[in-house]
Amino acid sequence: MENQWLRNRYSEFYDKAEKRFSQRSLGCIYKAIERAAELLDGMTRYDGSPLLDHSMGTALIVFDEIGLGRNSAVSTILHDVYRMGLIGAEEVSASFGDTPITLLEGMNHISGIETNSSSKQADNFREMIISYSTDPRVILIKLADRLEVMRSLAMFPEPKRRKKSWESMNLYAQIAHKLGLYAIKSELEDLSLRYLEPENYTQISQKLTESEAERMAFIARFLEPIEKKLATTGIKYHIKSRTKSIYSIWRKMRRQGIPFEEVFDLFAIRIIIDCPPEQEKQSCWSVFSIVTDFYIPNPDRMRDWISIPKSNGYESLHTTVVTKDGKWVEIQIRTERMDEVAERGIAAHWRYKGVEQSEAGQEEWLAKLRALMEETDRSHLATRLNTKLSSSEVFVFTPKGDLRKLPEGATVLDFAFDIHSDVGSKCIGARIGEKVVPIKEVLKNGDIVNIITAKNQKPKSDWLSIAKTTKARNRIKVFLREEAAKLARLGREELERKIKNWKLSMGIDEAVGALCKYYKIRNGLDLYGRIATEKLSMGDIKDILGRFADGELFEPKLPAPRTTPTPQKAEEKSHQSETLIIGEAIKGLDYKMARCCNPIFGDEVFGFTTISTGITIHREDCPNAPRLKEMYPYRIIAAKWRSDAPQGAYVASIRVLAEDTTGMVNKLMETITGELKLNIRSLNFTPARDSKISGLINIEVPNTNVVDMVVFRLLKIKGVDKAYRIN
Repeated sequence: MENQWLRNRYSEFYDKAEKRFSQRSLGCIYKAIERAAELLDGMTRYDGSPLLDHSMGTALIVFDEIGLGRNSAVSTILHDVYRMGLIGAEEVSASFGDTPITLLEGMNHISGIETNSSSKQADNFREMIISYSTDPRVILIKLADRLEVMRSLAMFPEPKRRKKSWESMNLYAQIAHKLGLYAIKSELEDLSLRYLEPENYTQISQKLTESEAERMAFIARFLEPIEKKLATTGIKYHIKSRTKSIYSIWRKMRRQGIPFEEVFDLFAIRIIIDCPPEQEKQSCWSVFSIVTDFYIPNPDRMRDWISIPKSNGYESLHTTVVTKDGKWVEIQIRTERMDEVAERGIAAHWRYKGVEQSEAGQEEWLAKLRALMEETDRSHLATRLNTKLSSSEVFVFTPKGDLRKLPEGATVLDFAFDIHSDVGSKCIGARIGEKVVPIKEVLKNGDIVNIITAKNQKPKSDWLSIAKTTKARNRIKVFLREEAAKLARLGREELERKIKNWKLSMGIDEAVGALCKYYKIRNGLDLYGRIATEKLSMGDIKDILGRFADGELFEPKLPAPRTTPTPQKAEEKSHQSETLIIGEAIKGLDYKMARCCNPIFGDEVFGFTTISTGITIHREDCPNAPRLKEMYPYRIIAAKWRSDAPQGAYVASIRVLAEDTTGMVNKLMETITGELKLNIRSLNFTPARDSKISGLINIEVPNTNVVDMVVFRLLKIKGVDKAYRIN
């Protein structure tokens, strides 16, 4: 007789199960529930609720959210009683068949990760991968188990909350991502962040709530022309606006070092089409065409996962477009079927094929899932279980068994700096197993690394070619900058003292100019460093300066400070840090724009420290950037545009190649000055081959978005073959 208490307490489970399963399957599931309820009677969770709540909640996720079948639901319900030894394999097999035994054993393997000490992590990771390759449903059930725990985490003690949150964020969420279970991935990440970074979580959540009305109003305005056009096509669709998860916002803020207000892609708009399978591609591309009729797409952000779906079954068109006021918006275009697969992963893909309930269908589904999981190279230890389940990272261990994640190709030096900056600065090598290796040794998955240090060791410039991680390279650069500044100070003091002792009638700047010209040294900073390290003989320097003072050497011309090439109204005055944030937001710094690349508001930029002209701002894609960063890494300083800075007028140079027809130049000018309301500073066209003209147009623009708009509009003019921004 059915237990009415169970039905009352777990009404949602019963209602959804009866819609999902056949009567035969329901009988098996209900039998498992009543046996588990009997064995767990009187056992409670941390908050006093029945322990059975966990099994039932997990089983509901297993069949309703992930889409697994009867055997998976039964195994989930019996997991706790089987793990605790309250029911044996013989009884499970006799009552429910052999398949649940395989799943239960696999789940027990994975549970070992949470109970063994950190020194056992390597073996546990390996065993886990092997276990889910035997029957991949095991990992899906474990994901459901962890999701139910995270939804109930408030009842757990603080140490368990932090431990389970770390595991969920760094292990389970990433496996969900690999399988295309994006809804579960996002929920695990958000719940984990809630307990690991409660202040940041609350702050972001509150700001999302506060800005929701403004965000919805913008989306409505943005969609208005698209929806009007779609209404005339007969395409059936609906639209979802998806706010970024709190975790992804937090991660972007941390990675880019920006506040919430500077995260511009807070949401994505999803256009979901209702159409037959044979019309899916055509319908998606038709909608894409309509969107790009109204807004300019960024070709670098275009993703076509319809022509070639991801290995986990994900299909969608992604594009990012810019509005007239310079705001970027992400658009995702997919069908109802694609959206279901995107949210629920590969299980939804097979449900749509209608093969789930048949034995042959189950085998096909499991084979696909197993193949997907086995894309992870099992010959390597712990391959990408911390963020992406791919080969882009390696996992190594400290001698105490703590797991460290580093990018593929990371060296002993990277590992040392990952431990601590002081350890990295003093590192001379490491012991891996029984072998002593140098700092340039590339690490492999599973290495146990014991760093060797020396008191007199310090970072050197060639370390930058060894280090791969941003953390290590930044610390090395900081040390080299500090060392260079220290040497420059000592070198300058030494030169000033010698000039005074030699009683030469010249100042320090005049002396530096003469010496730099004679030795062909680029600037005073390098000169001072060579003096401090005794790479230049003071006797030779005395002779050179003496000859210069006597007029025997040509008087050098010190380089005149460069001025910014931009036509801002502030052109005649020196720049202060009202437009750019330089370094750690240092105030009062003078800077100039590099003439070699003409940075514009919105370009990715960096600062380069010079002796004669202060800080020069270059574009990241400046032709000179690679040489500067390689030869003078200690003189590079971070720089970015202030988001709230007033946007002045900058000069952008646009190269155009067009047909040499009557009125072509007038069409170009009318587009720029008439349609776009921009000022042309100069314009020069000359004849080119094949009845073409080639020209350079210098225009005033407030930011790079407007440059993109100009190029886009010029290319729309009939007869224009090429249009692009140049340095």
